[in-house]
Amino acid sequence: MTPQSLQSAVAPAEGIRHSPLARVRRVLPFLGPAFVASVAYMDPGNFATNIQAGADYGYMLLWVLLVSNLMAILIQSLSAKLGIASGMTLPQAIRANTGRRGNIALWLCAEAAAMATDLAEFLGAAVGMQLLFGLGLFPSAILTAIVSFAMLAVQQRGYTRFEMLIMAFVGIIGACFFVEVFIADPNPAGVLKGMLVPHMTTSAVYVAVGMVGATVMPHVVYLHSGLVQPRNRMLNGTSKREHFRRELVDIALAMNGAWLINSSMVIMAAAVFYASGTPVNGLEDAQATLQPLLGSAAAYAFGIALLASGLSSSTVGTMAGQMIVDGFMQWRVSVFVRRFITMVPALVVIALGTNTLTTLIASQVVLSLVLPFAVVPLVWLTSRRDIMGELVNSRLIRSLAVLVAAMVIGMNVLLLGVTAFG
Repeated sequence: MTPQSLQSAVAPAEGIRHSPLARVRRVLPFLGPAFVASVAYMDPGNFATNIQAGADYGYMLLWVLLVSNLMAILIQSLSAKLGIASGMTLPQAIRANTGRRGNIALWLCAEAAAMATDLAEFLGAAVGMQLLFGLGLFPSAILTAIVSFAMLAVQQRGYTRFEMLIMAFVGIIGACFFVEVFIADPNPAGVLKGMLVPHMTTSAVYVAVGMVGATVMPHVVYLHSGLVQPRNRMLNGTSKREHFRRELVDIALAMNGAWLINSSMVIMAAAVFYASGTPVNGLEDAQATLQPLLGSAAAYAFGIALLASGLSSSTVGTMAGQMIVDGFMQWRVSVFVRRFITMVPALVVIALGTNTLTTLIASQVVLSLVLPFAVVPLVWLTSRRDIMGELVNSRLIRSLAVLVAAMVIGMNVLLLGVTAFG
């Protein structure tokens, strides 16, 4: 879409401004950035934690996903708002407003998040490739690397094409899991109770915090502030507040779609594995168990969804890593070089034969632990009028953002306590 056509779509004729069709036309050009960010909310790490939660605890932890989604909507909206108001990415804004030591410390935390994310996503894509085509895990990982390089090449040819590709992957993931839920025939009363009545046991804390780490992803907190930049540059005549309003529609559609897909993972695992008392010890185990319980269609749908999730989220994770090192350290690194470097740890894990489910859940807990180092600077920066101008956080939004940051920190303290003292 050219800048001229985008501007004509954004600013329709005055006579049709209030018609439903005109409103849709005004919002359509803004759909995309949040969908790219939302892919990280349904990556292979989510598969691992959600399936473990459903298989071990039934519908009990569905409320964790609901709360996490509300947190994700707020955090992603703040990230997008920072990018729109300041014209900077979150890493750039942190560098511009912190000292050298603070900047380096926050960069290292961001890199830890990006590496943990990349490990989960690359590993998950390789497992999906293995499940679908019957290859060994290491050859599947090499094939995954080739496909991910191809997807990065699409991103280099323009953001619009890349956003459309990612939205197609999101549609594939959603369709696969909705088919699985339909086949699994879950208990509606159990689903509603698990979603609306909070309940927690000590043994579930580790998985629950992993679910938060898998749902509120630190690397896309950095990324979303950059994804809105192309539209910033193209919409010269549109106010920043109006741009943000339309981006909120994108966020609401993408984040709630991701929540439904994540919930369907837990529901499927609860209805199939928990209900039958079948233990799950890995993603390969989950797919193999689905076939005798639900049939080959469900097993293939699981493999397709896992592969689509791993490929798309791995590509998005590489983009986030590039934005992190560029913003914090001003190092210009090719996205292809970044992809090559960050796939090495995943290849080592695969070569060592480490349990995939355990590795994926551990990576999500690492993400949860480093999440405050992205959220706290974001809340601080978006509450400063000198940076945000008219889009500075209101008192209500600032209070909610501080509450979310406190909840994230509190869950991490709880996790460390449970891990240390059993």
